[in-house]
Amino acid sequence: MKKIKATAAVLVIIGAINWGLIGLFDFDLIDFFLSPILIDRVFDVLIGAAGVYQIVSWVRARNLSK
Repeated sequence: MKKIKATAAVLVIIGAINWGLIGLFDFDLIDFFLSPILIDRVFDVLIGAAGVYQIVSWVRARNLSK
């Protein structure tokens, strides 16, 4: 379970950095390194899934602390 949490955290960080670069410089880091369309889309889906996982984890942790 720790590996899943760590992987999700890394993917969320990569996604956040990527969106920051897109917003500031119109530069898509994921597209730069993973130019084939299928690989790029798969990675985007993994980043999105990691974000959802993080949200669910934070909500559960918050509910347990009440």
